[in-house]
Amino acid sequence: MIASQQPTGEKTSALVQRPFFLFLLYQLGWHLLLPLVGLRLWWRGRKDRGYWQHLPERLGFTGLSSRFHHAIWIHAVSVGETRAAEPLILAYLARGEKILLTCMTPNGRRTGQALYASAIATGQLRQCYLPYDICWAVEHFIKQVQPKFGLFIETEAWPTYVFRCAEMGLPLFLINARLSDRSARRIKYFGRAGEELFQAFTGILAQTELDAERYRALGVKNCAVFGNLKFDVLMKPELLELGAGWQANLRTSGRLVVCAASTRIGEEQLILTAWQQVLKTARIQPQPLLFIVPRHPERFDEVAKTILASGFRLRRRSEATERSILFDQTDVFLGDSMGEMAAYYRAADLVVMGGSLLSFGGQNLIEACAVDCPVIVGEHTFNFQQATLDAINIGAAVRITPAQLSSTLVELLLSTEQRLAMAFAAKNYANLHQGATKKILHAIDEQLRRKPINSAAT
Repeated sequence: MIASQQPTGEKTSALVQRPFFLFLLYQLGWHLLLPLVGLRLWWRGRKDRGYWQHLPERLGFTGLSSRFHHAIWIHAVSVGETRAAEPLILAYLARGEKILLTCMTPNGRRTGQALYASAIATGQLRQCYLPYDICWAVEHFIKQVQPKFGLFIETEAWPTYVFRCAEMGLPLFLINARLSDRSARRIKYFGRAGEELFQAFTGILAQTELDAERYRALGVKNCAVFGNLKFDVLMKPELLELGAGWQANLRTSGRLVVCAASTRIGEEQLILTAWQQVLKTARIQPQPLLFIVPRHPERFDEVAKTILASGFRLRRRSEATERSILFDQTDVFLGDSMGEMAAYYRAADLVVMGGSLLSFGGQNLIEACAVDCPVIVGEHTFNFQQATLDAINIGAAVRITPAQLSSTLVELLLSTEQRLAMAFAAKNYANLHQGATKKILHAIDEQLRRKPINSAAT
């Protein structure tokens, strides 16, 4: 259970006060930088036209009619958070609730479109960009939308939204919340102002005890541990079937697959260099296949050039229109598609988790474990610290340095027994940590039942 720090429906109490001077500087900074923000949108739109679309929404003009008032407002910044929110969103949709899903990136919006297409078609769910954290844009957005309550996913804590919701008595929860040690130290640079920001949430529902301890160290009292929604995300059967078909194709020739998943800039070259060493090991026959699936789609072409420059025979997913792909005469398969990660995991025998070889903080290893896939992680996993430690402790994952990557790959590719043991541990790990969705739903229901929900229009 989470304990409310501030009675819902009351104006700002002494416990929830905006740090006036810093907040004024923050707003001034936003207004001064707004032309640069527009320029950045234009620049990013050169590679992804999605940044040029729905621009009024980013300033608070959603176009929502009054029929969509009192929807549950869920903010998921991009792809990972949108997928993490899926079990909770589906649960609320099953209750008949209206959902307003906001995001910040075109890829996040596309992911929402794919995941919730049927609810969008029936008008039960709407998507829009979250307006910039400028006072007038936030004010217009909240009064236009008049949400029932708000749920921010994982790390989102925009000061204007958080403080304004507290002032209006609009319940705003930070759910599936995580806070790395690095982020906690940065927040403390702002002193009392940083602490007051998180204290203004109606409740913080943390993923792990480590996360909760960091929030409590900021003076947050309305915080408890509810687990990670990502363990409850169900893989799409059609994607698992697709991956199983690829795996069956590869099994006819006896080839094993290593999937480098959600790789970030600079990591592909490290992986390709290690792969060259792996292929020189004559004992691995037939030659294994490497999947590389970059984290950001705008880098697909860049990564393809890197693969070719390294001397590998390349095949791209975008060039294969058929479901059954022939992988012969291919050294590296580039996963330049969106929303098919489950298929890549299903086809793989091993996963190298991107974002962890260099200091990006790591990516989510839960989906790989859910399909019995052993995971290799690097030294940088602060974004998923507890989840990674749990996976390592149970035997589902191993941690390496970049220098150890090639030797670890060779060892695991040669040892069927070790791979199978890790695969069993991975499935066990994924199953053990399920159930966060029901706990979060119950906690929010209880919190809202104790306090009346005021309309944001008041």
